[in-house]
Amino acid sequence: MTMRCDIVTQDKSLFSGEVDAVIAPTTMGEIGILPDHAPLLTTLDIGVLRVQMQDEEEAFTISGGVLEVSANMVTVLADVGERVDEIDLERAQAAKERAEALLQDGIPLGTEAYLQIQAALRRSQLRMDAARRYRRKTRVPATPREES
Repeated sequence: MTMRCDIVTQDKSLFSGEVDAVIAPTTMGEIGILPDHAPLLTTLDIGVLRVQMQDEEEAFTISGGVLEVSANMVTVLADVGERVDEIDLERAQAAKERAEALLQDGIPLGTEAYLQIQAALRRSQLRMDAARRYRRKTRVPATPREES
């Protein structure tokens, strides 16, 4: 049994299709959603959202948003998101270095600028970590079948 999953941001659709499972980073921790899951509405945190289809897995970085589950349908409305296989590591590294340099300039803690730079640093680190961890891992190994 499968369920429908749509993952969208403000400006694009990242994924739409039938899946076996969705693993998402929520503000209360990571959750797994399988077909026939109870209805749910939750807020998303920054992290990696994964969808599994038979022996394949696709990963997406997301930063905030909401996730709704209803009638074998998972809808993800992410504030910011991208496919892990589309991450430009050089650009993510450059963004991380810019944010670190700005923080070293001594921006006052707790100010709006400081919080924005901290968020940019966190997003760039997530993008780099996700690309390194999930980019080569597009297939989940099939479980060996026992022979009778």
